[in-house]
Amino acid sequence: MTAELTDDAGIDTRPLTMKRFEGSTLIGGPNQPRISRGALPPGPRWPALVQTVALMRFRHQFHPYLHRKYGEAYTVRLIPGSRPLVLFTNPEVTKEIFAGDPAVFHAGKGNAVLGPIMGEHSLLLQDGAEHHRARKLLMPAFLGHALRGYQSMVADVAAEAVGTWSDGEEFESLDRMNALTLDVILRVVFGVTDERRLTELRPRVTATVDINPAILLGWAYPRLQRFGPWRRTIDNQIELDRQIYAEIGERRAATDVTDRKDVLSRLMAAGDDTDRLDDTELRDQLVTLLLAGHETTASALSWALYELGRDPELLARTQRAADADDPEGQAWLEAVLKESMRLHPIIPMVVRTLQKPARVGGHDLPAGTTVGPSIVMSHQQERNFPDPDAFRPERFLPKLSGAEAPSLHVWIPFGGGVRRCIGAGFSLMEGAEVLRQVLSRYDVTSVQDDVPRVRNITSVPRKGARIRVKRRG
Repeated sequence: MTAELTDDAGIDTRPLTMKRFEGSTLIGGPNQPRISRGALPPGPRWPALVQTVALMRFRHQFHPYLHRKYGEAYTVRLIPGSRPLVLFTNPEVTKEIFAGDPAVFHAGKGNAVLGPIMGEHSLLLQDGAEHHRARKLLMPAFLGHALRGYQSMVADVAAEAVGTWSDGEEFESLDRMNALTLDVILRVVFGVTDERRLTELRPRVTATVDINPAILLGWAYPRLQRFGPWRRTIDNQIELDRQIYAEIGERRAATDVTDRKDVLSRLMAAGDDTDRLDDTELRDQLVTLLLAGHETTASALSWALYELGRDPELLARTQRAADADDPEGQAWLEAVLKESMRLHPIIPMVVRTLQKPARVGGHDLPAGTTVGPSIVMSHQQERNFPDPDAFRPERFLPKLSGAEAPSLHVWIPFGGGVRRCIGAGFSLMEGAEVLRQVLSRYDVTSVQDDVPRVRNITSVPRKGARIRVKRRG
């Protein structure tokens, strides 16, 4: 039985939450000096606000346009302050950036747009010694043994959700996958099993994830935070923080933490008596896992179901893999998920902010410049992926394709180098297990064509990737 969520549970989160929204920036961090155009690769001369909107709202058109017009390196100017973002499309430069000195190539400042929600202790926002310490404490919760422990928990959540589907039902797979992956986050990551508390958390989490890009722009202008949707975003975050801290406080008081298999319990046990994650650090890492692992996985799954539903032969091949429940079947299911992430990128780019002048891709760039590869262009180029518009999971299985698997500097949905997403293994395990639970029970048919649209910082199917399911015999 769980304790009631009361106003005095945990700590007073309002000052902590409000502080995160003060003076937020989009990319690059505060107080950067203005960098002249002469020091940077070419790019559009539109106002910074127009370029920012184009990059955030129309990424699937903007990235190819920039690549066609300016070649393999181009500069975009972002608000506030006309901050420079230099994007590259050459895989060798991607490799160079991922291998760059972490003391010079800071990822935390490059992810500053997420600071107000994730918090200053988020793994995505930290650099240097702080990042090294946090990653060391978090890593054991995402290694092989831990992942195998989560798999059965994910299977149970997925089986419960899929079991409610009706034979012949038609629906937006994105909605169903969002609900399913949210429950995975709450049950497997947060460790919440009480239905009353799940009911309280779901709408708060959904409101946190489903943020209009205009809200992100508003974080750069603190005065807006007193009004309308910006004010509601802060109020929602305050309430979500209160609930998360209450959960952490209750878990601290539990006597069976070391026996629990959820991620939160493992993070509490991480480290030793001289160095453990405190409550604020736990909160920030939990919200990071939520934002990085909820809608991203849901979108990848919905696109995977959409693509399988368009190709009966590919569907049958994937159903055989789901039925086999062996290493080869697992590898195929993961390949389907990887190809979904490749053809339909969820995040458009990976960025680093230079702390010192550096030569990147043949360009001498000043300190303060944000650089990174375009995921959109890396995944679309013929030299990286032959016949890039085709959905071919076998690309990721050399024994089937007869070619080398894509390298980790051309297939980059999880970033790369020392900053590669710590939850990559969890995401692939979760996605493969959800596909197994769906396809072992249903045939899937896509009912209309779909294209991507931007929702908050992620891309999702514009029409929700509508499918029809028919129970298998």
